[in-house]
Amino acid sequence: MGLKLWFERGAWASRSAAAKAAAIEPDRVNSIAVIRHAAFGDMVLTRAFLLELRKHFPNAKITLSIVSNYRFCAPEDMVDRVHIAHGSDRRDTSRREQIKQIRALGYHDLFFDLASTSRSAWLCLLNPAKLKLGFPYHHLQRVLLYDAAVLRSDLRFELETMLDMLNLIGLKTDWPPRFDLAGEAIKRERPYLVYFTSASITGKCWPANRFALLVEQLADQYADYEHIVLQGVADWESIDEIMVHLKNKTNVTAMKAGSLEDSIALFKGATLLVSNDTGTRNLAIATQTPTVGIFFSTVPYRYWPRYDCHDVVFNPDGSLPEVEAVACSVTELMQRI
Repeated sequence: MGLKLWFERGAWASRSAAAKAAAIEPDRVNSIAVIRHAAFGDMVLTRAFLLELRKHFPNAKITLSIVSNYRFCAPEDMVDRVHIAHGSDRRDTSRREQIKQIRALGYHDLFFDLASTSRSAWLCLLNPAKLKLGFPYHHLQRVLLYDAAVLRSDLRFELETMLDMLNLIGLKTDWPPRFDLAGEAIKRERPYLVYFTSASITGKCWPANRFALLVEQLADQYADYEHIVLQGVADWESIDEIMVHLKNKTNVTAMKAGSLEDSIALFKGATLLVSNDTGTRNLAIATQTPTVGIFFSTVPYRYWPRYDCHDVVFNPDGSLPEVEAVACSVTELMQRI
């Protein structure tokens, strides 16, 4: 039994797409390519998509195509092969070598483009497949690159849009999603909350004085909990300014971020994470830890799972959220946990 395109107006397909899909039997799919060029926070969410591929195409070998400058947290444990295209760290790569790297992805029965970038477009153009699916923003990209595509929106959690590609071809996906991150939760003397005050750039960082006031308020409100302020790895991610304000709080602990495995263990054991818009929050989401995200410079909806205990705090005008607004969000989630 082949695949079927299940949509009326909420997606796009070429005239030949239905026939191509019908000719593909899931049990006989031998190879699948998944293109995902993203930083680690977006990369970790891809695990749920790969789990669904394993479930529905049990005999397929899966190749994950990534770029050389975004390799951290790539779910290599969930695929059979990793293809690496040139990234921004290899600007001196010749055009000929770039094309050779792109063509090395090769033929696959199914292509899923979860990147929708200029580089992923070349991967789709220069490598053949029985059926190609994507989620581009522009109609012309759909026509040139794919057999079928789902509509992409900044107003939905992006993982939902990825899974829409599988729903489009008649496959039932789990919700809430599963991520299967290996690792055990760490054990500490008291239950604990984690605060991550940094981000990929300073422009995404809620001010240190507001974080200090937030931790101070919540440390009093949840006095039986340990409150861990997590410091990033870069020099500019110092939490010294915050910790000076909290020096008299005996239930507040400063901690420096460790390895990926250490972070997974920390988040798996946490009651809740409070964080800026950062991949660290996505990692916590993948460990099924409740999160509160603080947004003011980026669109919050793409990073807001509407399942389990997750919330985002933002103002309609994009101004900095007040301390009380974030504290209220934490309180509401703590009551639900």
